[in-house]
Amino acid sequence: MIQKYIYGDPIETDAVIKEIPTSEGHPSYGTISTQDGFSFTYIMQPEDIVYGLGESNRGINKRGFLYVSNCTDEPNHTEDKQSLYGAHNFIIVDGINHSFGLFVDYPTNLTFDIGYTRQDTLSITCADADLKLYVIDGSDAYDITRQFRHIIGRSYIPPRFAFGFGQSRWGYEKPEDFRKVVSEHRKAHVPLDMVYMDIDYMDGYKDFTVNTEAFPDFKGFVDEMKEDHIHLVPIIDAGVKIEEGYDAYEEGLAGDYFCKKEDGSNFEAAVWPGLTHFPDVLNPAARAWFGQKYDSLLSQGIDAFWNDMNEPAIFYTPEGMAEKQKITKELLSGDSKYPPVAIFYLMSGNDISSDYARMYHKIDGKLVCHNKVHNLFGYNMTRAASEAFAKLVPDRRILLFSRSSYIGMHRYGGIWTGDNKSWWSHILLCLKMLPGLNMCGFLYVGCDLGGFGENTTRDLLLRFLALGVFTPLMRNHSATRTREQEFYQFEDPQDFAAVIGVRYRLLPYLYSEYMKAALGDDLYFKPLAFTYSDDAVARQIEDQLMLGNEIMIAPVYTQNAAGRPVYLPEEMIFVKFLADGTILQEKWEKGWHFAEVALNEVPLFIRKDHKIPVVDVAEYVDAIDMTTLQYIGYTDADYELYTDDGITPIA
Repeated sequence: MIQKYIYGDPIETDAVIKEIPTSEGHPSYGTISTQDGFSFTYIMQPEDIVYGLGESNRGINKRGFLYVSNCTDEPNHTEDKQSLYGAHNFIIVDGINHSFGLFVDYPTNLTFDIGYTRQDTLSITCADADLKLYVIDGSDAYDITRQFRHIIGRSYIPPRFAFGFGQSRWGYEKPEDFRKVVSEHRKAHVPLDMVYMDIDYMDGYKDFTVNTEAFPDFKGFVDEMKEDHIHLVPIIDAGVKIEEGYDAYEEGLAGDYFCKKEDGSNFEAAVWPGLTHFPDVLNPAARAWFGQKYDSLLSQGIDAFWNDMNEPAIFYTPEGMAEKQKITKELLSGDSKYPPVAIFYLMSGNDISSDYARMYHKIDGKLVCHNKVHNLFGYNMTRAASEAFAKLVPDRRILLFSRSSYIGMHRYGGIWTGDNKSWWSHILLCLKMLPGLNMCGFLYVGCDLGGFGENTTRDLLLRFLALGVFTPLMRNHSATRTREQEFYQFEDPQDFAAVIGVRYRLLPYLYSEYMKAALGDDLYFKPLAFTYSDDAVARQIEDQLMLGNEIMIAPVYTQNAAGRPVYLPEEMIFVKFLADGTILQEKWEKGWHFAEVALNEVPLFIRKDHKIPVVDVAEYVDAIDMTTLQYIGYTDADYELYTDDGITPIA
């Protein structure tokens, strides 16, 4: 059962698309106050587990920390970070005797204190009592999740090629860079379907442009890549450069499509191309215009995009820079009113909130400060593209994913988890984010395999890839000025071929389970407790996940480890894809085991009385030979394989 409560005058987010009648009074769970903002308080029992919050830090069980829903360009994903790129305000309190879910539909800063101030107290607070609160009763956490998934709408369905492997690096600048990536993959028989184009492909980092000196015949280059079964995936950033003669800038001015300042002039902020305007994607007319701009690349054969810098990220504003210059002048004059410690923080920090406070959107004809709707920007940028694709190419699915998001964007695209690092801890962090993201509707998800920042190592990359075998988005991506981490930068490339090849052997199963989850408002990744709710040990496991209805994954995430301990809640078949292409299968009893896993192997576990399909390895998705399909696991079991053409939109 779902109840909706409305407080104050909430801004419409379109997160929930099913009609839910408004309930009177207050929920039966917790205590609510609307004095001095909004607060919800609930006393948790010691055994309660709190799930959800999508892309957030720390564990699957969110107890014990403070989380702030505030879409943030945060490249250092350390344990102390309270905000990341997404804002996903859905939680489940899963108790022994009862469970309930909460979705707080509030589009700006929202704090979840889940046993941080007091270990037994859940507190949800925000500055304004203008929101919608959805309370979901269910038999267990899994039931509550499925109810929630139903009211927020079907998850985004990408084309089938998007389940292939993608190689990316910030620094590929010219055709030869991309050709080398493809050539090295094909030469070593390492599967590859996508190569990503970071900001260097653009003309001066301007959206919807191509550097014609590097790419004099861009359409011809796109066609060349397609002949080798490669899809190019260009990046699109949020800011539109202020430059006379640049069509996106001139059209945005003419249509009055840019975000404003309070005085009605256009808001300016510096990002990669310099000073930019931001499209006011919360305004339907501006959203439609910005979405149509993607046609400049669609018309040249591009069928995949990733949206970035859309929190929106801001390097500085002229006003913010002027304030810092004033402080500097006072400091140098010896007449500063600031103490030294304050000067240090004022000069070293970048107070984006004050920049956002200068930015306004036009909503229903009224100017609304960006700080009131901050978490909706990335969502609506991706919505702009998706809505345009439905008109421009109605007969095709387009790959689309984003860095910033809010619940509701899951209907329009996927996400990647942003600028992680080449740290062993970030394999585990990615693993722990996956079920929470699925609970909030985001199925097409993945992280930067190998790590985006810092310098990877061969063993770290192989272990990252072994997790990426199972994530719908499987992309190796790294930052400029870090160690190059394409597979051919390391010795023994056949090991990378073995690990990435497993992805293609499993792809019919992974695609089938993804589509079942999307079409059935279900989960692709689940905590073990969602399947084994009565198993006290399973309720505590955070480094193993259920995938689909048939398998459990338990990746190795520790440096120099020969394998890892694994808990089996029931009898399962331990499956290991070996480097020589053979598949090891061993029946293991319920309980604890140690699974030995070499760097060039990929493990999984098949549940009792289940089986999964596998095929021979292929070098790209369209080359998968379904006549080689066989089943492994408990082969007398039934399995329903979902298939389609992989490109036609699902009605």
